[in-house]
Parts: sequence; structure tokens; C-alpha cells
Amino acid sequence: MAGQQFQYDDSGNTFFYFLTSFVGLIVIPATYYFWPRDQNAEQLRLKSLRRVHGRCLWYRLRLLKSQQSIVPTLKKAALLFGWAVFLLLAYKVSKLDREYQEYNPYEVLNLDPGASLSEIKKQYRVLSLKFHPDKGGDEATFMRIAKAYAALTNEQSRQNWEIYGNPDGPGGNGGGNGDQILINTTQLYMHFMYKTPNMNMKRLGMVLTAAFEFDPRHNKEATIRPTDNVVVPQLIRELGNINVKKKEPPFCYPYSLKARVMVLSHLARMDVSEELEEDQRFVVRKSPALLQEMISVGCQLTMMANSRGGFHAPRLVTIENCMKLTQMVVQGLQESKSPLLQLPHFEEEHLRYCISKKYKVRTLQDLVSLKDSERRIMLRFLGEEKYDEVMAVLGSIPHITMDTKLQVLDDEDSNNITAGSIVTVTVTLTRKRMLVRMNSLSQGDTNKSKTKVWQNKSKGAKKTTKSKKKKLTKKKTPPAPAAKPKQVNGTVAGNVTKKEEDDASDKGSESDEGEANKDSPSERDEDSDKQSDTEVDEVAGDDEEEWEALQQSIQRRERALLETKSKVTHPVYSLYFPEEKQEWWWLYIADRRDQTLVSMPYHVCTLKDTEEVELKFPAPSKAGNYQYSVILRSDSYLGLDQIKPLKVLTNLNWNPEWDCLKKKMKTLYS
Repeated sequence: MAGQQFQYDDSGNTFFYFLTSFVGLIVIPATYYFWPRDQNAEQLRLKSLRRVHGRCLWYRLRLLKSQQSIVPTLKKAALLFGWAVFLLLAYKVSKLDREYQEYNPYEVLNLDPGASLSEIKKQYRVLSLKFHPDKGGDEATFMRIAKAYAALTNEQSRQNWEIYGNPDGPGGNGGGNGDQILINTTQLYMHFMYKTPNMNMKRLGMVLTAAFEFDPRHNKEATIRPTDNVVVPQLIRELGNINVKKKEPPFCYPYSLKARVMVLSHLARMDVSEELEEDQRFVVRKSPALLQEMISVGCQLTMMANSRGGFHAPRLVTIENCMKLTQMVVQGLQESKSPLLQLPHFEEEHLRYCISKKYKVRTLQDLVSLKDSERRIMLRFLGEEKYDEVMAVLGSIPHITMDTKLQVLDDEDSNNITAGSIVTVTVTLTRKRMLVRMNSLSQGDTNKSKTKVWQNKSKGAKKTTKSKKKKLTKKKTPPAPAAKPKQVNGTVAGNVTKKEEDDASDKGSESDEGEANKDSPSERDEDSDKQSDTEVDEVAGDDEEEWEALQQSIQRRERALLETKSKVTHPVYSLYFPEEKQEWWWLYIADRRDQTLVSMPYHVCTLKDTEEVELKFPAPSKAGNYQYSVILRSDSYLGLDQIKPLKVLTNLNWNPEWDCLKKKMKTLYS
């Protein structure tokens, strides 16, 4: 049986192999990921970011940490100790006699692979007589022969060996979960999103801060201090109405109330006491990951509602509020505040210069699109150094362009969307810096305006020439045969008309000959052949384009499966977020009229310069014209969201014969 095929290590040498492998699996990756970076390189990196991110909280904390922390030294000592243990074990293993060899029952019995059952039994009798202990043979060798015989005489074990190379069959695969969100928190979010499909921003903040990550009973990083009973109520009075009297659990629990106060004071950019400063950083640092978990839960509920029915999926506004709250947490801004406050040195009293009737600057794009001279006059409250810092930050803020392509892959006609088919929208995202993008657009507009003036002149010239030609042709037009030409100045007019008649007769004879030639059967056959060849070439060209598009889609999927791209894109400029944040985006398709998701949000975490994303969704079951939107939302900046219309025209189930018939009819009537 299979249970009789194990070999036991009586000497204990296998333990050293296991221990060496175990220590190596820990030490080698730990050295790669945790070995402290060169301090000089880190200092140079921070120095390069100083101009743009120098005022950010995460930057100041990172700079202070790099100067005072002894953690890098401790990491190096621990890793060196691990390497010492690993090398010692490797030396020990190298001195051991390797008693275990790869188990091959055919080699043990001195048989070729695939030997018949009779050959196995015959060879076993010969070897057992030679190596049996009662005949003076070696007991260990005889035990190996007996185990090999048992493995090969068992049908299932022999098949496993021939197919998988192992008498016990294929090995199992392990798996793991890399999420760092407590499962209790995920269940909590699912309960409240199911209970409240249409969730406003205030309710969303309460659900966010009810996470068990902020409860000291579930997370050791969370803390409840004795001074909270004094300091937290003071912040509540300053914040105003935050639903303190709400008795619904867990919103009324002390940990949830404290976390809610920490988030709201962060969004209001309020100063907190030193006792609460570290607690606030912990809550704010954890919030983006929790909001991403809420978005994932909302998508799961939406898919369940679409497939099973029976309950209402979360509304689109609920999922988009999660995305917007992430932007607010990263930038430390309330929902009603101007996105211009993301910039350094901008305060509430400065906004009146921007939103005046003269400039009407309300967004970052409006500020960038101004001329340099106008922008400098408007921002006259800033000194030269502060103004340069603002322009450096504007130069780092991204501007994304979206190009969309809608098609049905794996279909003969990729442009024909039938009811119920799987539609693929390929979105190409291109990132540029906002300031550079606006400058290029302004230069393009200038060149375009210059070109238009030149083009208008040429068009005028063309119009005059065309009018002259028309006049000439009108003069050369032959008169009707029945009408007599009017004579002007006697014989001159008569000569002209006679000449025109001769020219007209010549032209008429030429046209008659041409028509006669065209009407000949051979010419008609040649023309029809050429026309059919052209149509075949066009159809072949369309097929080649569809085939290339399909191959490109398959290659994109394979690259997505094989490639592991870095999630380090570009550092976000965030004045009040306590750690370095990377630029990430959400991309999805929605029906804004029905407030529903059409495709699940894709979290784009690898957009450095260009990224190509495929969004898939089933076409509506009924034929018609549907108006959707491709939406791109930042998870870091306010005011950079983009919405692009997407028209989907679905037809009835497509039949290839209809398409052939349509082409034939088009050929006949053309």
C-alpha cells in the first residue's frame, strides 16, 4: 500500500537538512527586503524630494527618523546573526553522509521503467533469495527491495509513479492571504453596506472608524489612554455635531468614537495635543487601506446582487464616496473645501484672490491654465520663494489622458456588440505632469490659431480659383441644339459659338467611345472582377485587424499574469498624511443615470508613464443605445477625477449569413 512506501530517518540527519532549508528561506528573503538601504542613498533621495515635499508631514517624519533611529543597526545585527546560523548549519550538513537517495522502485529492483508485472515478480524472487536476512543477506537492502516490490505491485501506486514520478501521487499546493485587514472588520463593513446601500459621507465616516483595527482588544497598536476622557470631549466640542449621542453599536463604543474624532480633526486640520498626535497618525495611516476594503466589499455585494438577486446592491454614490473620502484623508481636507488648499502656503483667506470675477480660478487646472504673468499677479500674496515652491508642486501633480477602445473580443466581428455578449473596453492611460501638459496645450493652441489664419488665406485663394474655373466652364458650355446663339458684335460671337460646337462634338464623340468600350462584356467582367477582388481584400484586411487585436489582448493578459510590476509610481504631495503615499487610481465603467456599476473598479497601482487596462462587462440583454461613463478617480488628490462618455449600441443576436448578405446587397447596389 501507499502507506508502506515511506522511508524513516533513524539517524536524524534529515532534521539538519530541514533546519538549514528553513533558516535559508528566512534569512535570504529577509536580507533582500529588510537590509537597510544605504543611508547616503536615502539622504540623496530625500534631498531630491525636498523642494516639492519638504513641508509634508511624512517627509519631516522620515527625515527625523533617518537621523535618530537605531533600527537600521539592529536590523543589520539580526540579519548577520541569521547568516551566521545559516552558514553553521550548511557546514554541518556538508559533513553529513547523505543516506537518503531519490526513491525509484525500478532502480531498486534493477528493472527498466514500464516492466510488466510478471517481470517484477520474477526479479523480486531472485533478489529476495540473494538478500534475505535468513540467507545471509543485508536486512536494510532487503527492506528496500520489499518496499519497491510493494509499490510496483499495487496498481494505483504504479500509475502514480509513472504519471507523477511519485508513488503517492501529485503534491498539494498551499496558499495564503496577504490582506492585512481583520476578518471581523470585513464582516462589519459587509453588514453595514448591505444595511445602508445609499450611504452619505457622515455615515461612511462612522462605519470607517468602527473598524476593529482601532479597538485595543483586537489590535495591540491601538491605544486608549486615561487622558482621553478629558482631551477627546474638548475636540468634540470644537468639531460640533458628530453624532455623539447615537446609541447604535459599535458607533457608541469609546474606541470608535475616538477614531472618528481623530479622522474628523485631521480633515479639519485642527491641532491636537501631544498625547493624541501619535494616535491620530495611526488612525489616519490605516484609513486608506480600510476604505479600499470597503470598496472591495461593495463590489462583492454588487456582483452577488447581479448574479443572485434578492437584495439591493450598494449604490454607486456609496462606492464613490469611499473613493472621495480616501482623497480627503490623504490630503487632510473636508469635502466642501477648495482643492487649491492642497497646495503649500494656501490658506482660506487667500482664496478670495483666486475666485474673483477677474480670474475665476477654482481648480488646479484653472490655476495651471493661466498665463505666467496673470498667475503671478493673482498670487501676489506669495513671495518669490513661496511662489517657486507652489510652481514646483504644480509641476509634480499628474495629468492623465484616457484613450478608450470598445470591442467584442473572440468574435468574428469585434465591432458588432450583440445583446448579452462580453464587451471589452481597453483604456490606455498616459501620465504627464499637469504644468507641462497645460503648457504644451497652450503652445498648440497658439500654433493652431496661426495655422488657421494661414489656412483662411489659402481657402480664400482656392475659392477665387474655383469661382474662376466655374465661370470659364460656364462660358465653354455648349448651347442647346434647338436654341440659336445670340450674336454679340456680329461675326465674333458666331465664330466663338461655332468653335464651341466643334469642341463639344469632339468631346461628345470621345465620351461615346468611352461608354461603348465600358459597355463591352470583357470590360464589364474585368471591372466586376476588380471590384470583387477589392472587396475580398477589404474583408481580409478587416479579419487581419481583428486577429491582431485578439492577439494583442491575449498577450496583454499573459503579461499581466507573468509580470510583477512595482507599485512604486510617484510620491504624492500631501501636507498632512503621516507616511509616503504613491499615486494610485481607480478605473471603472458606470451607468450614472441608474447609479449602478457596469464594470468593477480596477485599482491601477503601476501607472508610471503609460498603462493599458481592460475593463469587461456583459452587454445589456435588450438591444438599444446605452449611455455609460468611463470614470478615472485618484485615491490621493482632490479635483483630478475624469469622466469620459461611452456609447454602447447593442444589436440582436448576430448571424454570419446576415453579414454576407449585407455585403452582397451593398455590392449589387453600388
